[in-house]
Amino acid sequence: MIKILHKLPRKRIIALSGGSDSIAAYDFCKRYHEVECVFVDHNTETSKKAKEFVAELCERDQTGLKIFKISRSKNKDESWEEFWRNERLSFFHSLNEEIITGHNLDDCIETWIMSSLHGNPKLIPYRNKNIIRPFLLNKKEELRNWCIRNNTEWIEDESNKDTKYIRNHIRQNMMPDILKINPGIHKTIFKKIIEMEK
Repeated sequence: MIKILHKLPRKRIIALSGGSDSIAAYDFCKRYHEVECVFVDHNTETSKKAKEFVAELCERDQTGLKIFKISRSKNKDESWEEFWRNERLSFFHSLNEEIITGHNLDDCIETWIMSSLHGNPKLIPYRNKNIIRPFLLNKKEELRNWCIRNNTEWIEDESNKDTKYIRNHIRQNMMPDILKINPGIHKTIFKKIIEMEK
């Protein structure tokens, strides 16, 4: 069962990447309300494939889709992760409506670990201006299982395997050991999210 943090808005606009997290969010939301989607094209080969997948899905479902293509060049002091994130946020914040993302509990754990290593532990908040993250209480596995149970296809982002990116390194190389040290880390961060949102 998918858990929702706070109420979903009546008008539901999903940030759709094509991955299992956003697809689960999209499939969950469209079962109860009409939805629209937004997609950010990172101007990479992987993003091109994702855009085609998302466009076909929305056309099949007759779902409105707005596509934003990153056009500026990356600054020298930005990592690629920062660059893409900054551009996504800039686009989402330029919209007047609330935007729903598929961020989940595993994303929160990775962010907490990454920020702790830099001396400033923090969690992904439910809200960032008009961006809301109602699926933070769900493990990534739970969102993926939703897709499987409901015969909903998604695509895998091959760049997620590239450990030159810090988050991927944490996910691929560090998390197995972290789970051995603290098998209950999901419960720990789950409680922290609940406390933060009280």
